[in-house]
Amino acid sequence: MSVLAHAKAVLPDRVIDDALVVTEHGLITHVGPARPGAVPAEALDVRGALVLPGIVDTHSDGLETELRPRPGAEFEVGFGVSSFEGRVRAAGVTTVFHGVAFESHNRKGRTVERAIRLAAAIRERVESGHAMVDHRVLYRLDARDPAGLAALGTCLSGAVTPPPLVSFEDHTPGQGQYRDSAVYRRWLEGTEGISAEEAQQRVETLVAERDARIGHREVALGRLAEHAALGRARLLAHDPVTAEEIDVALANGVSVAEFPTTMEAAGAARERGLRVVAGAPNILRGGSHSGNVAAAELVAAGLVDGLSSDYLPSAPLAAALLLASRGVVPLPRAVALVTSGPAAVAGLTDRGALVPGRRADLVVVTTDGGWPTVRMTVAAGDQALLAGAGS
Repeated sequence: MSVLAHAKAVLPDRVIDDALVVTEHGLITHVGPARPGAVPAEALDVRGALVLPGIVDTHSDGLETELRPRPGAEFEVGFGVSSFEGRVRAAGVTTVFHGVAFESHNRKGRTVERAIRLAAAIRERVESGHAMVDHRVLYRLDARDPAGLAALGTCLSGAVTPPPLVSFEDHTPGQGQYRDSAVYRRWLEGTEGISAEEAQQRVETLVAERDARIGHREVALGRLAEHAALGRARLLAHDPVTAEEIDVALANGVSVAEFPTTMEAAGAARERGLRVVAGAPNILRGGSHSGNVAAAELVAAGLVDGLSSDYLPSAPLAAALLLASRGVVPLPRAVALVTSGPAAVAGLTDRGALVPGRRADLVVVTTDGGWPTVRMTVAAGDQALLAGAGS
């Protein structure tokens, strides 16, 4: 049994300022006021620190950067997974969905073969029994990549509960977050240090390649719809722009709108019963890096179920507390955006709230200079992991 005393515990519907949080055998067994005389001697006094459920991150691309921090500097996959694990745990994340891109010839060095190796390494880490967080895969499919679709099919061979997350994506100029190709051109200039002429030429090449495979987009979406109908995938529509796109997604078995780029798309997703995920870095930056709708506006409008880290593991916790401090939403709702909300997005019903019977995934947090510092992360499997540390 483990006991945290004198915590500011954030429950789904309220905050207990002087709380006792008890866990046993990997589950939360009690959350309530720390009454005088009822605090066990062995309790850890957290002295008023926030105690939150462990963060659930449904879209993390950070592992990619861990493996390839700069062009040409590639690290061994197993090392990258274990190294990044420590990074996300330090950010209060206890469940992480690693984005694994099933696509070819990408500027980030993505290949279908690399995706297969990465998914296998994540699976091996889980099966090792030594993982410090719950690793899962977010399968990211390039809408126009036949090889990616074929390879992904081998990873979705059977129905499981909950089904794995699969994101249907099209990042070519003129689509999604880069629906304005001029934004994509300027982004190329800034990130790759090329001239406006070179960037324009690159855009034209990408558009030509996209148009050459225009028919495959519908083929891929249809195949994913089949997987969803068979319980093999939980589909995410990535960067939707219009209500019409949401309707098409819904007709093909999509259940989540990820990173909607407009208020229209987010509102349509909510009206049609889809869950909505926005980017936590967008909250911290005060807007989208590509000029799309600000995530804080979507949160204020009640259109967001979950925030994900996207490319910055520390962003969800900081974004949640920032939203609460600015009065955009109350603290319990802000915390839900990075805990129970993402858990629901992924179909995980056993975590995400300080409620007896849920997984004992906890984060102890203080705020320093207005920003959060994770003082301790507790995962449900920690006791079993420590028991087997010498084996």
